[in-house]
Amino acid sequence: MFSTAWGEQIHPDTASSLVPRLIQRHNEPKEGTQSNPLPHARLHDLRHVHATILLLAGVPVHVVAARLGHADPSITLSVYAHVVSEQLAEAADVFAREVEKAG
Repeated sequence: MFSTAWGEQIHPDTASSLVPRLIQRHNEPKEGTQSNPLPHARLHDLRHVHATILLLAGVPVHVVAARLGHADPSITLSVYAHVVSEQLAEAADVFAREVEKAG
């Protein structure tokens, strides 16, 4: 949910249409500066980036689910299974290294 500076709600379409315009403005050449262009993105894509970064940082799934408004963490797990699978592989690597150190 987005609001104006004085607390009134902004219509969701307004926020959604703003993201491509901000990206376009960022990507416009500016005299004397060089910027890395941003790819096309939707407002909803930022939600996925947010969740993925949190999960990769080790934030528990139930916390990420609550931030996303998912009623059940299983929804988050199903949408972000690829991220959780990556974490499982990393956990296996950590375990293997610790076993090697102990052995």
